[in-house]
Amino acid sequence: MLEHTPQVRSAPPIDAALDAALAACADEPIRVPGAIQPHGLLLSLAGQPLRIQQVSANCAGASGLDCDALLGMLLSSLIPAHQAQLIEQAYAQGPSADGDPLRVSFGEADYSAALHRHEHLLIIELEPFVQPAQEQSRTITRVLRNLQAASTLETLFDISVHEIQALTGYDRVIIYRFEPEGHGKVVAQALTGSLPSYSGLNFPASDIPAQARALYRLNWIRVIPDATYVPVPLVPVLRPDTGQPLDLSFSTLRSVSPVHCEYLKNMGVQSAMSISLLEDGELWGLITCSHPAPLLVPREYRDACALIGQLLSVKICAIFASQIQQGREGKVLMLGQLAEAMASADREILAGLATRADLLQSLPQATGVAVLIDDDLQLFGSCPTPVQVRVLHQWIRDVGLTRKKLNERTQGLQGLGLFHSAALQQEHPPAAAYRDVASGVIAFVLPKPVDNAVIWFRPQLTSSMQWSGNPADHLHPGSVGAASQRLHPRQSFDMWEEQVVGIAQPWSRGDLYAAEDIRRSALEHDLERQVRREQEAVRMRDELVAVVSHDLRNPMSIIIMQCGMMQRWAVSDSSLENRHIRRALGTIENATTRINSLLEDLLDTARIEAGRYQLSRQPLSVTGLLEETCALLVTLTNAKQIELNCTAADGLVIDADPERIFQVLSNLVGNAIKFTPQGGTIDIDVIADGGDVLFKVADNGIGIPAQNLPYIFQRYWSAKEGNPRGNGLGLYISQGIVAAHGGRLWAHSDPGCGSVFTFSVPAHSGPVTANERVVLKQSGTTARLAQSISGKLERQQLENRATRAGLLNELNHRVKNTLATVQAIASLTASNSDSLATFRQSFDARLLALSQAHDALARAEWLSSELEDLIAQLQRTDGGTRRILLLGDPVTLEPRTSLSLSMVFHELMANAVQHGALSALHSSPGGHITLTATLNAATSPRTLKLHWLEADGPPVAATTFEGFGFRLIRRSIERELNGTAQVRFAATGLSWCMTLPWLEKADGDS
Repeated sequence: MLEHTPQVRSAPPIDAALDAALAACADEPIRVPGAIQPHGLLLSLAGQPLRIQQVSANCAGASGLDCDALLGMLLSSLIPAHQAQLIEQAYAQGPSADGDPLRVSFGEADYSAALHRHEHLLIIELEPFVQPAQEQSRTITRVLRNLQAASTLETLFDISVHEIQALTGYDRVIIYRFEPEGHGKVVAQALTGSLPSYSGLNFPASDIPAQARALYRLNWIRVIPDATYVPVPLVPVLRPDTGQPLDLSFSTLRSVSPVHCEYLKNMGVQSAMSISLLEDGELWGLITCSHPAPLLVPREYRDACALIGQLLSVKICAIFASQIQQGREGKVLMLGQLAEAMASADREILAGLATRADLLQSLPQATGVAVLIDDDLQLFGSCPTPVQVRVLHQWIRDVGLTRKKLNERTQGLQGLGLFHSAALQQEHPPAAAYRDVASGVIAFVLPKPVDNAVIWFRPQLTSSMQWSGNPADHLHPGSVGAASQRLHPRQSFDMWEEQVVGIAQPWSRGDLYAAEDIRRSALEHDLERQVRREQEAVRMRDELVAVVSHDLRNPMSIIIMQCGMMQRWAVSDSSLENRHIRRALGTIENATTRINSLLEDLLDTARIEAGRYQLSRQPLSVTGLLEETCALLVTLTNAKQIELNCTAADGLVIDADPERIFQVLSNLVGNAIKFTPQGGTIDIDVIADGGDVLFKVADNGIGIPAQNLPYIFQRYWSAKEGNPRGNGLGLYISQGIVAAHGGRLWAHSDPGCGSVFTFSVPAHSGPVTANERVVLKQSGTTARLAQSISGKLERQQLENRATRAGLLNELNHRVKNTLATVQAIASLTASNSDSLATFRQSFDARLLALSQAHDALARAEWLSSELEDLIAQLQRTDGGTRRILLLGDPVTLEPRTSLSLSMVFHELMANAVQHGALSALHSSPGGHITLTATLNAATSPRTLKLHWLEADGPPVAATTFEGFGFRLIRRSIERELNGTAQVRFAATGLSWCMTLPWLEKADGDS
């Protein structure tokens, strides 16, 4: 015996050759070896009737035919017809073809034939038939009865190994259990003969690689009668139909890895058999049988051993479940007390656990426990330091839990929300610093924004492990430079003892499930508190919304009423100041109405979210509902000259709340009005659809982009294009109202073509009375809409009467002004004309200028005109040569200013054409005029500066004499527009600088 006592065992270094050999071993094709063991025959068949595709090479000797001759033959040509018929029937049954062996005559001998289907092939394995002994059934019955009577694992294991040894004749039979760390441990043994004892020894995990363990999960039994066998190849090597190797995963004759045969040889074993033990579908362990000489156990006895393995697996699961249940039942009282402590905690749930630290620590039989609640860390019993615990908690939260969920494949513990380990430093190396108190750990973390966790600790157990050979030397590659670098098993299986540190007493399943019960209870209590807090928050929110809505709606209604009254008082006064006041009052009224509607929407939203939307259902005639609805809504569509059409099938009656259905319709129509252009169409159509009535609101507006459709019914979502004032609640509330009626609301839209919103309402199922009609209550949405329409109509009528009176006064005023202007033009023109022809020419030109100014203002509805339009008129006077350049700020002129400036520009233009820059006789072809407009908003009042500059004209001589044109310019600027005008006779050309008060888009002339 060798002794090795390192402080902490770690994996030995792996050189490049060993690394390559390990990789080659992991990739070894053990499922498709292309060969079988020689104690049987194999045939693969397919088709109907069955034809042979592949055979093992030893079929030639057994059948007396060459392998090439066997390929393609019908099965019925090789074995008796009745046997072939049984096999054909088994193949036709599909995957259920796997069944009891059949006795088959092949060549000159009888065989026991095992059948299984795989990848559309029927694989037949033949072994020499052995007549079962008459006592076999009695032996199997006795074995099963003894196993059934066992009540403990130790008794169960002992009975199993001795009964299997008696049944098969193997010298050594052991039960080999896989430990959580991956290695195997011998927990039971039956031994006769010369083979050494392995009782209590541990075997490295690498003795059975992962791909071999996967095959053990698929097959209950594997047998090697003689480990020194020469493999029998398949003919052909590859499947003819696919060109791939034949998968022998479920074959009992499958040739095994040469590494494993060498492993058996080094162990002193020539014959071996393994039986799988499963727990919840996972490989729990193996029953391994060994013999120093070749030994072939008949198939019938092997099947009995497989049945023992299956029963043993069931008993293992049952005993484990019973032990777990007993452990959990023993902890029920503690779990109840801890749950009560959490429920009664004032603040955080885990604070209640800290008040019962003694129970919490003893629940999984821990020596210490830590309770972490954000910045508060409480330690009880033997624990690492607070700093070490916090670092450990962060690692468990960020790394350990995730790694455990991904990698845990043993003991059926998948799904537990715990981190647990009996060798913490192997997973978290910094834990080696405190392994004396915390080599074993169970922990859970609550999913909250603050840190909440419970961590249990167990100290390390300084002990020894006995291995079958040195675990550091269990594998080695071939010699460097050799033809093969494949992996070779170890040579020695002598007991090797190792002192281990950093490993605690393993946590039992009862311990883990108790910790999971506490975690689940903590989550449930925490969730219950969160639900109560959320319910209370919803209740308080609803109360707040109701109070705020009620308290604000009254003053809002008063403001709306006062605004309406003030607008009616102000409408009779058409002065400019009162028009500004009316405009401001309208803005206040609109904003207040919007706030009032928003308060109602918020209240409706709170009711919908709380599931307390109240309805007053009654049988409603759809025709009557549409009549009242359209009568109110048509007023809204008139503003944009939109055509509103309402149609409904005869006799439709629904069970609905009239005011709420009207609220839905008004919202859908209101949205359609927003997004439908001037002169568009909106159609409301109602039809029957089974037990429902469908309301469709269609428009030919801009439509809804496809990417927006999934969001339009979400609260607070609103398309910004064309809807800058939308609050995103209308469709959400409408959907809630329809859902409260038991219907649904949906939309379809084609961008650029329009949208269709459809909602369903249950049809009235009772008797229909003849005089059913709809009465919309004067409250809520209906009242708000009706009040708004009524007030607007009343004010509109008053404003229309005032406007007509104002227009008559304005017309009288403008006609008088125009006649006075014409009279002055005629008088002054006559006084400055030396002949009738001259008078007529000048008078006609000035009247034309005045007429063009009036035309421009008429086109702008006497609201305003643009300076550039006046200059465009001058361009036409110049024959369209465009020698007048307008620079500076864009200017919008109120009517009086526009008329006066039109006359001024006419006089300036006439002078330029006759004597100045545009004169054909005195100026060069490049003569031109530049008019620069400058707005000065910094002065009070704001001013408009116009600079008229002629260039490339005849020389200009200064003069003090002012003709009629100059006097008309000054009179218009200074008297009519209250501005100033200065003229400069520069060598480069005439220059006029005019400054006047600027009113942009004024309401009209006074």
